[in-house]
Amino acid sequence: MINLVSLCLSVVLTACGETTPKDQKSSVDTEMPVVSSQEESNPQTDPVSANYLNGINDQNNGDKSGAVHVYGTVKFPGGGEVTLYESEGSNSSEIAKTRLSNNSFDFGTIEVSRGFYKIALNNETNATNLILNPDEPEVFVEFKTGRMSAAKFADESDENTGWFEYNQAESKNTNEIRNLRKSIKDAGAFRARIEAQIKDKENELIAIQHELIGRYPNTYLAKYLTWKNPKYATSKGRFFEDIDPLDNSVVRSMTLSNRIQTMMRSFSDGTDSGFLACIDLVKAHFEPNPVALESVLYTMLDGFYNTGKETICQYILDNYIFDEDCGADLSDAIRIRAQGIINLQVGKTPPNFNISKSDGGSLDLMATCKKNTYTLVMFWASWCHKCEQEIPNLVPVYAKFGFKGFEVIGVSLDKQRSTWLGAIESNGVTWPNVSQLEAWNSPVVGDYKVTATPTYFLLDSKGTIVLKPSRYFEVEKFLSANL
Repeated sequence: MINLVSLCLSVVLTACGETTPKDQKSSVDTEMPVVSSQEESNPQTDPVSANYLNGINDQNNGDKSGAVHVYGTVKFPGGGEVTLYESEGSNSSEIAKTRLSNNSFDFGTIEVSRGFYKIALNNETNATNLILNPDEPEVFVEFKTGRMSAAKFADESDENTGWFEYNQAESKNTNEIRNLRKSIKDAGAFRARIEAQIKDKENELIAIQHELIGRYPNTYLAKYLTWKNPKYATSKGRFFEDIDPLDNSVVRSMTLSNRIQTMMRSFSDGTDSGFLACIDLVKAHFEPNPVALESVLYTMLDGFYNTGKETICQYILDNYIFDEDCGADLSDAIRIRAQGIINLQVGKTPPNFNISKSDGGSLDLMATCKKNTYTLVMFWASWCHKCEQEIPNLVPVYAKFGFKGFEVIGVSLDKQRSTWLGAIESNGVTWPNVSQLEAWNSPVVGDYKVTATPTYFLLDSKGTIVLKPSRYFEVEKFLSANL
Protein backbone atom coordinates (compact mmCIF):
# COMPACT_ATOMS: atom_id res chain seq x y z
CA MET A 1 0.00 0.00 0.00
CA ILE A 2 1.32 3.48 -0.88
CA ASN A 3 2.59 5.46 2.08
CA LEU A 4 0.66 8.72 1.72
CA VAL A 5 2.43 10.34 4.64
CA SER A 6 5.87 10.17 3.06
CA LEU A 7 4.49 11.26 -0.31
CA CYS A 8 2.80 14.29 1.17
CA LEU A 9 6.04 15.42 2.82
CA SER A 10 7.57 16.10 -0.57
CA VAL A 11 4.95 16.96 -3.20
CA VAL A 12 1.27 16.43 -3.94
CA LEU A 13 0.88 13.44 -6.24
CA THR A 14 0.23 13.94 -9.91
CA ALA A 15 -0.60 11.40 -12.56
CA CYS A 16 1.28 8.12 -12.11
CA GLY A 17 3.54 9.65 -9.47
CA GLU A 18 5.10 12.24 -11.80
CA THR A 19 6.03 15.60 -10.29
CA THR A 20 4.20 17.62 -12.96
CA PRO A 21 1.00 16.91 -14.93
CA LYS A 22 1.23 15.60 -18.45
CA ASP A 23 0.58 18.81 -20.38
CA GLN A 24 -0.08 16.97 -23.58
CA LYS A 25 -2.85 14.92 -21.96
CA SER A 26 -4.66 17.20 -19.54
CA SER A 27 -6.69 20.27 -20.47
CA VAL A 28 -6.36 21.67 -16.94
CA ASP A 29 -3.81 24.47 -17.24
CA THR A 30 -2.79 24.44 -13.59
CA GLU A 31 0.55 23.56 -12.06
CA MET A 32 0.29 21.18 -9.14
CA PRO A 33 1.29 23.02 -5.96
CA VAL A 34 4.00 21.87 -3.62
CA VAL A 35 2.46 20.92 -0.28
CA SER A 36 2.85 23.72 2.24
CA SER A 37 4.05 23.10 5.77
CA GLN A 38 0.49 23.59 7.00
CA GLU A 39 -0.64 20.68 4.79
CA GLU A 40 2.09 18.26 5.83
CA SER A 41 1.09 15.21 7.83
CA ASN A 42 3.05 14.08 10.83
CA PRO A 43 2.15 10.71 12.34
CA GLN A 44 3.48 11.91 15.67
CA THR A 45 1.32 15.02 15.92
CA ASP A 46 -1.76 14.51 13.73
CA PRO A 47 -4.66 14.49 16.21
CA VAL A 48 -7.22 11.69 16.18
CA SER A 49 -10.66 13.22 15.79
CA ALA A 50 -12.86 13.17 18.90
CA ASN A 51 -15.69 12.08 16.59
CA TYR A 52 -13.89 8.89 15.58
CA LEU A 53 -14.78 5.58 17.22
CA ASN A 54 -13.30 2.39 15.81
CA GLY A 55 -15.92 -0.33 15.38
CA ILE A 56 -13.78 -2.44 13.04
CA ASN A 57 -12.44 -5.71 14.43
CA ASP A 58 -11.37 -9.16 13.27
CA GLN A 59 -15.02 -10.20 12.80
CA ASN A 60 -16.17 -7.44 10.43
CA ASN A 61 -12.86 -6.40 8.90
CA GLY A 62 -12.57 -6.81 5.14
CA ASP A 63 -15.06 -8.21 2.67
CA LYS A 64 -16.80 -11.57 2.78
CA SER A 65 -19.01 -13.45 0.32
CA GLY A 66 -21.47 -16.22 1.02
CA ALA A 67 -25.02 -17.50 0.84
CA VAL A 68 -27.89 -15.53 2.42
CA HIS A 69 -31.59 -16.41 2.36
CA VAL A 70 -33.53 -13.17 1.75
CA TYR A 71 -37.31 -13.24 2.13
CA GLY A 72 -40.16 -11.42 3.83
CA THR A 73 -43.64 -9.94 3.67
CA VAL A 74 -45.10 -6.75 2.22
CA LYS A 75 -48.60 -5.70 3.19
CA PHE A 76 -49.69 -4.86 -0.34
CA PRO A 77 -52.63 -6.84 -1.77
CA GLY A 78 -51.88 -5.57 -5.27
CA GLY A 79 -48.90 -7.86 -5.56
CA GLY A 80 -46.23 -7.29 -8.17
CA GLU A 81 -42.50 -7.77 -8.57
CA VAL A 82 -39.89 -7.43 -5.85
CA THR A 83 -36.37 -6.68 -7.07
CA LEU A 84 -33.06 -6.81 -5.24
CA TYR A 85 -30.18 -4.56 -6.31
CA GLU A 86 -26.54 -4.50 -5.27
CA SER A 87 -25.32 -1.00 -4.43
CA GLU A 88 -22.23 0.85 -5.56
CA GLY A 89 -22.40 4.32 -4.09
CA SER A 90 -25.50 5.95 -5.56
CA ASN A 91 -25.64 3.40 -8.39
CA SER A 92 -27.18 -0.05 -8.28
CA SER A 93 -27.42 -3.20 -10.39
CA GLU A 94 -30.17 -5.83 -10.34
CA ILE A 95 -29.17 -9.21 -8.92
CA ALA A 96 -32.48 -10.98 -8.20
CA LYS A 97 -36.20 -10.71 -8.88
CA THR A 98 -39.26 -12.52 -7.55
CA ARG A 99 -43.06 -12.16 -7.33
CA LEU A 100 -44.98 -10.75 -4.39
CA SER A 101 -47.68 -13.37 -3.83
CA ASN A 102 -50.12 -13.35 -0.91
CA ASN A 103 -48.09 -10.51 0.60
CA SER A 104 -44.93 -12.66 0.65
CA PHE A 105 -41.71 -12.70 -1.35
CA ASP A 106 -38.71 -15.03 -1.33
CA PHE A 107 -35.49 -14.56 -3.28
CA GLY A 108 -34.27 -17.92 -2.05
CA THR A 109 -30.65 -18.35 -1.05
CA ILE A 110 -28.40 -16.04 -3.05
CA GLU A 111 -24.67 -15.34 -3.10
CA VAL A 112 -23.90 -11.87 -1.76
CA SER A 113 -21.01 -9.89 -0.30
CA ARG A 114 -21.01 -7.52 2.65
CA GLY A 115 -22.67 -4.21 2.02
CA PHE A 116 -25.83 -2.30 1.20
CA TYR A 117 -28.48 -3.65 -1.12
CA LYS A 118 -31.70 -2.08 -2.35
CA ILE A 119 -35.05 -3.85 -2.35
CA ALA A 120 -37.85 -2.41 -4.51
CA LEU A 121 -41.50 -3.15 -5.16
CA ASN A 122 -42.82 -2.67 -8.72
CA ASN A 123 -40.49 0.22 -9.56
CA GLU A 124 -37.01 1.29 -8.57
CA THR A 125 -38.15 4.42 -6.75
CA ASN A 126 -40.36 2.49 -4.31
CA ALA A 127 -37.37 1.06 -2.51
CA THR A 128 -35.34 0.92 0.66
CA ASN A 129 -31.80 -0.10 1.58
CA LEU A 130 -30.86 -3.29 3.42
CA ILE A 131 -27.57 -4.61 4.75
CA LEU A 132 -26.66 -8.11 3.66
CA ASN A 133 -23.74 -9.89 5.28
CA PRO A 134 -22.96 -13.63 5.03
CA ASP A 135 -22.43 -13.58 8.80
CA GLU A 136 -26.26 -13.46 8.92
CA PRO A 137 -27.33 -16.37 6.69
CA GLU A 138 -31.07 -15.52 6.95
CA VAL A 139 -32.69 -12.11 6.58
CA PHE A 140 -36.45 -11.82 6.99
CA VAL A 141 -37.91 -8.34 6.47
CA GLU A 142 -41.48 -7.33 7.26
CA PHE A 143 -42.86 -4.28 5.44
CA LYS A 144 -46.02 -2.92 7.03
CA THR A 145 -47.23 -1.15 3.87
CA GLY A 146 -46.60 -1.16 0.14
CA ARG A 147 -44.34 1.86 0.57
CA MET A 148 -40.97 0.23 1.10
CA SER A 149 -39.36 3.20 2.82
CA ALA A 150 -42.07 3.27 5.50
CA ALA A 151 -42.42 1.03 8.58
CA LYS A 152 -40.26 -2.09 8.31
CA PHE A 153 -38.75 -4.61 10.69
CA ALA A 154 -36.04 -7.27 10.59
CA ASP A 155 -36.16 -8.52 14.17
CA GLU A 156 -33.76 -11.44 13.66
CA SER A 157 -31.15 -9.31 11.90
CA ASP A 158 -28.88 -7.14 14.04
CA GLU A 159 -27.53 -5.55 10.88
CA ASN A 160 -30.91 -4.31 9.71
CA THR A 161 -32.53 -3.63 13.07
CA GLY A 162 -29.64 -1.29 13.79
CA TRP A 163 -29.61 0.12 10.26
CA PHE A 164 -33.34 0.91 10.22
CA GLU A 165 -32.98 2.69 13.56
CA TYR A 166 -29.98 4.69 12.40
CA ASN A 167 -31.46 5.58 9.03
CA GLN A 168 -34.56 7.01 10.67
CA ALA A 169 -32.49 9.00 13.18
CA GLU A 170 -30.18 10.31 10.46
CA SER A 171 -33.09 11.44 8.27
CA LYS A 172 -34.68 13.29 11.19
CA ASN A 173 -31.36 14.88 12.15
CA THR A 174 -30.60 15.93 8.56
CA ASN A 175 -33.99 17.61 8.19
CA GLU A 176 -33.54 19.49 11.46
CA ILE A 177 -30.11 20.74 10.42
CA ARG A 178 -31.43 21.71 6.96
CA ASN A 179 -34.18 23.80 8.54
CA LEU A 180 -31.69 25.49 10.85
CA ARG A 181 -29.42 26.33 7.91
CA LYS A 182 -32.37 27.87 6.05
CA SER A 183 -33.14 30.13 9.01
CA ILE A 184 -29.54 31.25 9.44
CA LYS A 185 -29.74 33.62 6.44
CA ASP A 186 -32.13 35.94 8.25
CA ALA A 187 -30.86 35.25 11.75
CA GLY A 188 -28.99 38.52 12.26
CA ALA A 189 -27.85 38.78 15.87
CA PHE A 190 -29.09 35.20 16.48
CA ARG A 191 -26.71 33.68 13.91
CA ALA A 192 -24.23 32.44 16.52
CA ARG A 193 -27.05 30.80 18.48
CA ILE A 194 -28.32 28.94 15.41
CA GLU A 195 -24.77 27.85 14.49
CA ALA A 196 -24.44 26.42 18.01
CA GLN A 197 -27.74 24.57 17.58
CA ILE A 198 -26.47 23.09 14.30
CA LYS A 199 -23.30 21.93 16.03
CA ASP A 200 -25.38 20.35 18.80
CA LYS A 201 -27.45 18.48 16.22
CA GLU A 202 -24.30 17.22 14.50
CA ASN A 203 -22.99 15.98 17.83
CA GLU A 204 -26.32 14.28 18.55
CA LEU A 205 -25.98 12.19 15.40
CA ILE A 206 -22.37 11.29 16.20
CA ALA A 207 -23.48 10.13 19.65
CA ILE A 208 -26.10 7.89 18.01
CA GLN A 209 -23.43 6.45 15.70
CA HIS A 210 -21.17 5.66 18.65
CA GLU A 211 -24.00 4.10 20.64
CA LEU A 212 -24.97 1.81 17.76
CA ILE A 213 -21.35 0.79 17.17
CA GLY A 214 -21.27 -0.36 20.77
CA ARG A 215 -24.66 -2.03 20.67
CA TYR A 216 -24.03 -3.96 17.44
CA PRO A 217 -20.36 -4.98 17.52
CA ASN A 218 -18.88 -7.23 14.83
CA THR A 219 -21.42 -6.03 12.23
CA TYR A 220 -21.03 -4.36 8.87
CA LEU A 221 -23.19 -1.60 10.34
CA ALA A 222 -20.55 -0.92 13.01
CA LYS A 223 -17.90 -0.67 10.30
CA TYR A 224 -20.06 1.61 8.15
CA LEU A 225 -20.71 3.94 11.09
CA THR A 226 -16.99 3.95 11.85
CA TRP A 227 -16.34 5.27 8.33
CA LYS A 228 -18.75 8.15 8.96
CA ASN A 229 -16.10 10.13 10.83
CA PRO A 230 -12.49 10.25 9.54
CA LYS A 231 -9.85 9.31 12.08
CA TYR A 232 -7.63 12.18 10.95
CA ALA A 233 -10.24 14.76 9.99
CA THR A 234 -7.80 17.70 9.80
CA SER A 235 -5.07 15.97 7.80
CA LYS A 236 -5.41 15.98 4.02
CA GLY A 237 -2.67 13.40 3.57
CA ARG A 238 -4.25 10.97 6.04
CA PHE A 239 -7.92 11.70 5.37
CA PHE A 240 -8.56 8.19 3.99
CA GLU A 241 -6.09 6.34 6.19
CA ASP A 242 -8.82 4.72 8.30
CA ILE A 243 -10.39 3.08 5.20
CA ASP A 244 -8.64 -0.10 4.09
CA PRO A 245 -8.25 0.24 0.29
CA LEU A 246 -8.39 -3.56 -0.06
CA ASP A 247 -11.81 -3.82 1.62
CA ASN A 248 -14.27 -4.08 -1.27
CA SER A 249 -17.24 -3.85 1.09
CA VAL A 250 -16.68 -0.08 1.28
CA VAL A 251 -17.72 0.14 -2.38
CA ARG A 252 -21.21 -1.17 -1.47
CA SER A 253 -22.07 1.94 0.51
CA MET A 254 -22.12 5.72 0.15
CA THR A 255 -18.90 5.97 2.17
CA LEU A 256 -16.53 6.77 -0.67
CA SER A 257 -18.84 9.35 -2.25
CA ASN A 258 -19.49 11.09 1.08
CA ARG A 259 -15.84 11.02 2.14
CA ILE A 260 -14.66 12.42 -1.21
CA GLN A 261 -17.19 15.26 -1.04
CA THR A 262 -16.05 16.13 2.47
CA MET A 263 -12.39 16.07 1.42
CA MET A 264 -13.03 18.38 -1.53
CA ARG A 265 -14.91 20.87 0.68
CA SER A 266 -12.31 20.76 3.44
CA PHE A 267 -9.04 20.83 1.53
CA SER A 268 -9.48 22.09 -2.07
CA ASP A 269 -10.10 25.79 -1.32
CA GLY A 270 -12.46 25.62 -4.30
CA THR A 271 -9.55 25.96 -6.76
CA ASP A 272 -8.60 23.72 -9.66
CA SER A 273 -5.17 23.06 -8.19
CA GLY A 274 -6.77 22.18 -4.87
CA PHE A 275 -9.19 19.76 -6.53
CA LEU A 276 -6.37 18.11 -8.47
CA ALA A 277 -4.30 17.66 -5.33
CA CYS A 278 -7.22 15.94 -3.57
CA ILE A 279 -7.95 13.77 -6.62
CA ASP A 280 -4.36 12.54 -6.72
CA LEU A 281 -4.34 11.67 -3.03
CA VAL A 282 -7.58 9.69 -3.34
CA LYS A 283 -6.27 7.87 -6.39
CA ALA A 284 -2.99 7.00 -4.67
CA HIS A 285 -4.72 5.58 -1.58
CA PHE A 286 -6.96 3.20 -3.55
CA GLU A 287 -4.44 2.32 -6.27
CA PRO A 288 -3.62 -1.10 -4.73
CA ASN A 289 -7.20 -2.27 -5.39
CA PRO A 290 -8.62 -1.87 -8.93
CA VAL A 291 -12.20 -2.45 -7.70
CA ALA A 292 -12.11 0.40 -5.20
CA LEU A 293 -9.99 2.53 -7.54
CA GLU A 294 -12.58 2.32 -10.31
CA SER A 295 -15.29 3.27 -7.86
CA VAL A 296 -13.52 6.40 -6.56
CA LEU A 297 -12.43 7.49 -10.04
CA TYR A 298 -15.97 7.28 -11.38
CA THR A 299 -17.37 8.91 -8.24
CA MET A 300 -15.05 11.89 -8.74
CA LEU A 301 -15.65 12.00 -12.48
CA ASP A 302 -19.41 11.93 -12.00
CA GLY A 303 -19.32 14.51 -9.21
CA PHE A 304 -17.22 17.02 -11.10
CA TYR A 305 -19.31 16.58 -14.25
CA ASN A 306 -22.53 17.22 -12.33
CA THR A 307 -21.08 20.42 -10.85
CA GLY A 308 -19.99 21.73 -14.25
CA LYS A 309 -16.24 21.28 -13.77
CA GLU A 310 -15.55 19.55 -17.07
CA THR A 311 -11.87 20.54 -17.14
CA ILE A 312 -11.40 18.58 -13.92
CA CYS A 313 -13.26 15.66 -15.53
CA GLN A 314 -10.87 15.82 -18.45
CA TYR A 315 -7.90 15.60 -16.07
CA ILE A 316 -9.28 12.39 -14.54
CA LEU A 317 -10.07 10.95 -17.97
CA ASP A 318 -6.70 11.79 -19.51
CA ASN A 319 -4.45 10.92 -16.60
CA TYR A 320 -6.16 8.05 -14.85
CA ILE A 321 -8.77 6.30 -16.96
CA PHE A 322 -7.54 6.46 -20.54
CA ASP A 323 -3.84 6.85 -19.77
CA GLU A 324 -1.93 3.87 -21.19
CA ASP A 325 0.09 3.41 -17.99
CA CYS A 326 -2.22 4.48 -15.16
CA GLY A 327 -5.33 2.90 -16.65
CA ALA A 328 -3.69 -0.43 -17.43
CA ASP A 329 -5.32 -2.31 -14.53
CA LEU A 330 -8.79 -0.83 -14.97
CA SER A 331 -11.63 -2.82 -16.49
CA ASP A 332 -13.50 -1.97 -19.66
CA ALA A 333 -16.57 -1.26 -17.50
CA ILE A 334 -15.25 2.03 -16.13
CA ARG A 335 -14.14 3.13 -19.58
CA ILE A 336 -17.63 2.47 -20.90
CA ARG A 337 -19.12 4.46 -18.01
CA ALA A 338 -16.59 7.24 -18.57
CA GLN A 339 -17.43 7.30 -22.27
CA GLY A 340 -21.00 8.16 -21.30
CA ILE A 341 -19.70 11.39 -19.74
CA ILE A 342 -17.33 12.09 -22.65
CA ASN A 343 -20.26 11.86 -25.07
CA LEU A 344 -22.02 14.70 -23.22
CA GLN A 345 -19.19 17.17 -23.70
CA VAL A 346 -19.08 19.94 -26.30
CA GLY A 347 -17.79 18.52 -29.57
CA LYS A 348 -19.18 15.05 -28.90
CA THR A 349 -22.35 13.25 -29.98
CA PRO A 350 -24.82 12.44 -27.17
CA PRO A 351 -27.02 9.31 -27.11
CA ASN A 352 -29.84 9.20 -29.60
CA PHE A 353 -33.40 8.76 -28.34
CA ASN A 354 -36.75 7.92 -29.84
CA ILE A 355 -39.54 8.97 -27.47
CA SER A 356 -43.31 9.38 -27.71
CA LYS A 357 -44.52 12.88 -28.53
CA SER A 358 -47.25 14.79 -26.74
CA ASP A 359 -49.36 14.97 -29.91
CA GLY A 360 -48.88 11.35 -30.95
CA GLY A 361 -46.20 9.41 -32.74
CA SER A 362 -42.56 9.51 -31.69
CA LEU A 363 -39.53 11.73 -32.24
CA ASP A 364 -36.05 10.57 -33.18
CA LEU A 365 -33.40 13.02 -31.99
CA MET A 366 -30.74 12.43 -34.63
CA ALA A 367 -33.30 12.42 -37.45
CA THR A 368 -34.57 15.78 -36.18
CA CYS A 369 -31.02 17.18 -36.03
CA LYS A 370 -30.43 16.25 -39.68
CA LYS A 371 -33.45 18.34 -40.71
CA ASN A 372 -32.25 21.47 -38.89
CA THR A 373 -29.14 23.58 -38.58
CA TYR A 374 -29.36 23.65 -34.80
CA THR A 375 -31.57 21.69 -32.38
CA LEU A 376 -31.98 22.62 -28.73
CA VAL A 377 -32.78 19.73 -26.36
CA MET A 378 -34.41 21.16 -23.26
CA PHE A 379 -35.03 19.00 -20.19
CA TRP A 380 -37.86 20.53 -18.19
CA ALA A 381 -40.84 19.72 -15.97
CA SER A 382 -44.24 21.22 -15.24
CA TRP A 383 -43.32 21.60 -11.54
CA CYS A 384 -40.00 23.37 -12.23
CA HIS A 385 -40.15 27.06 -11.22
CA LYS A 386 -37.00 27.91 -13.18
CA CYS A 387 -38.59 26.35 -16.24
CA GLU A 388 -41.61 28.60 -15.73
CA GLN A 389 -39.25 31.57 -15.97
CA GLU A 390 -37.22 30.25 -18.92
CA ILE A 391 -39.96 29.00 -21.24
CA PRO A 392 -41.70 32.40 -21.80
CA ASN A 393 -38.31 33.83 -22.82
CA LEU A 394 -37.48 30.87 -25.07
CA VAL A 395 -40.80 31.14 -26.96
CA PRO A 396 -39.85 34.39 -28.79
CA VAL A 397 -36.37 32.97 -29.53
CA TYR A 398 -38.07 30.01 -31.21
CA ALA A 399 -40.33 32.35 -33.14
CA LYS A 400 -37.35 34.44 -34.26
CA PHE A 401 -35.09 31.61 -35.43
CA GLY A 402 -37.45 28.70 -36.08
CA PHE A 403 -37.85 29.48 -39.77
CA LYS A 404 -34.05 29.75 -40.16
CA GLY A 405 -33.35 26.15 -39.23
CA PHE A 406 -33.66 26.18 -35.44
CA GLU A 407 -35.67 23.50 -33.62
CA VAL A 408 -36.43 22.91 -29.95
CA ILE A 409 -37.23 19.53 -28.40
CA GLY A 410 -38.78 19.65 -24.96
CA VAL A 411 -38.01 16.55 -22.90
CA SER A 412 -40.36 16.51 -19.94
CA LEU A 413 -39.54 14.93 -16.58
CA ASP A 414 -43.21 14.73 -15.71
CA LYS A 415 -44.95 11.58 -14.54
CA GLN A 416 -48.60 12.44 -15.17
CA ARG A 417 -49.58 12.88 -18.80
CA SER A 418 -52.39 15.32 -17.97
CA THR A 419 -50.03 17.58 -16.01
CA TRP A 420 -47.46 17.48 -18.78
CA LEU A 421 -49.98 18.36 -21.50
CA GLY A 422 -51.49 21.09 -19.32
CA ALA A 423 -48.10 22.76 -18.88
CA ILE A 424 -47.46 22.67 -22.65
CA GLU A 425 -50.78 24.39 -23.32
CA SER A 426 -50.52 26.98 -20.54
CA ASN A 427 -47.03 28.01 -21.65
CA GLY A 428 -48.05 28.36 -25.29
CA VAL A 429 -45.32 25.96 -26.37
CA THR A 430 -45.38 25.00 -30.06
CA TRP A 431 -42.12 23.08 -30.37
CA PRO A 432 -42.15 19.26 -30.23
CA ASN A 433 -42.43 17.73 -26.77
CA VAL A 434 -41.58 14.22 -25.66
CA SER A 435 -41.66 12.38 -22.36
CA GLN A 436 -41.14 8.88 -20.99
CA LEU A 437 -43.40 9.86 -18.05
CA GLU A 438 -41.03 8.32 -15.52
CA ALA A 439 -39.79 11.57 -13.94
CA TRP A 440 -36.20 11.25 -12.71
CA ASN A 441 -36.23 7.53 -13.50
CA SER A 442 -36.69 8.19 -17.21
CA PRO A 443 -33.93 6.34 -19.12
CA VAL A 444 -33.15 9.49 -21.11
CA VAL A 445 -32.50 11.38 -17.86
CA GLY A 446 -29.85 8.83 -16.92
CA ASP A 447 -28.35 8.83 -20.42
CA TYR A 448 -27.96 12.61 -20.34
CA LYS A 449 -27.01 12.74 -16.65
CA VAL A 450 -29.63 15.36 -15.93
CA THR A 451 -29.57 16.43 -12.28
CA ALA A 452 -31.53 19.70 -12.54
CA THR A 453 -34.13 21.39 -14.70
CA PRO A 454 -33.93 23.15 -17.03
CA THR A 455 -30.88 21.54 -18.67
CA TYR A 456 -29.97 22.44 -22.25
CA PHE A 457 -27.94 20.80 -25.03
CA LEU A 458 -27.59 22.63 -28.37
CA LEU A 459 -26.78 20.26 -31.26
CA ASP A 460 -25.80 20.92 -34.87
CA SER A 461 -27.13 19.09 -37.94
CA LYS A 462 -24.72 16.20 -37.35
CA GLY A 463 -25.96 15.72 -33.79
CA THR A 464 -22.79 17.16 -32.27
CA ILE A 465 -23.04 19.24 -29.10
CA VAL A 466 -21.99 22.81 -29.91
CA LEU A 467 -23.15 24.52 -26.71
CA LYS A 468 -24.33 23.60 -23.21
CA PRO A 469 -26.06 26.80 -22.18
CA SER A 470 -27.53 27.48 -18.79
CA ARG A 471 -29.96 30.21 -19.85
CA TYR A 472 -32.10 31.06 -22.87
CA PHE A 473 -30.11 34.24 -23.69
CA GLU A 474 -26.98 32.16 -24.30
CA VAL A 475 -28.93 30.26 -26.94
CA GLU A 476 -30.16 33.50 -28.50
CA LYS A 477 -26.65 34.97 -28.59
CA PHE A 478 -25.25 31.83 -30.24
CA LEU A 479 -28.01 31.72 -32.86
CA SER A 480 -27.63 35.44 -33.63
CA ALA A 481 -23.97 34.84 -34.39
CA ASN A 482 -24.37 31.57 -36.30
CA LEU A 483 -27.74 31.64 -38.09
